[in-house]
Amino acid sequence: MSMNQTKYTAHPTAVIDEPVEIGAGTKIWHFCHVMSGAKIGKDCSLGQNVNVGGKAVIGLGVKIQNNVSVYDGVVLEDYVFCGPSMVFTNDNNPRAEYPKHGDYLTTLVKKGASIGANATIVCGHTIGSYAFIGSGSVVTKDIPDYALAYGNPARIYGWMCECGEKLSFQNDRATCQKCKKSYTKINNKVTRT
Repeated sequence: MSMNQTKYTAHPTAVIDEPVEIGAGTKIWHFCHVMSGAKIGKDCSLGQNVNVGGKAVIGLGVKIQNNVSVYDGVVLEDYVFCGPSMVFTNDNNPRAEYPKHGDYLTTLVKKGASIGANATIVCGHTIGSYAFIGSGSVVTKDIPDYALAYGNPARIYGWMCECGEKLSFQNDRATCQKCKKSYTKINNKVTRT
């Protein structure tokens, strides 16, 4: 990998169309394509064969594993994790004969959320902060903050701490056994206390 004047690191096989915004400390690996207009924050990692659309927005410290396409209309907030070969979509009813010409639905993945390998995120939905989407899942609706969701379609099966440990609620309260952060659950909505 080689360093250029903008202080991010890109492998020689990566294609970066200008103009783009790429933060310092970001690493872009083999065979990636960052399209003109893309915005990528500091200290991100784009694994091999990642494609970033020109209207995609990627926050700070985001980790995108191999073979992921972050299409136009996808917004990844800070510290999002995208597992290998997971899929974003940006068109609910695509037709090759009738292209949308950039009129795509927005998908928002909030701070700290993790998406497992081979998951599919259907466009137009929000994945909440620190939510955890299991590998191979298909997300067809909004997922709330801290939710553990998996399956096809993805359903909520529990709640996760910010540190990544599963929470065990009793009387609508939980304390993480690993990091000791505390949470409350009211009307199936989890908040950190």
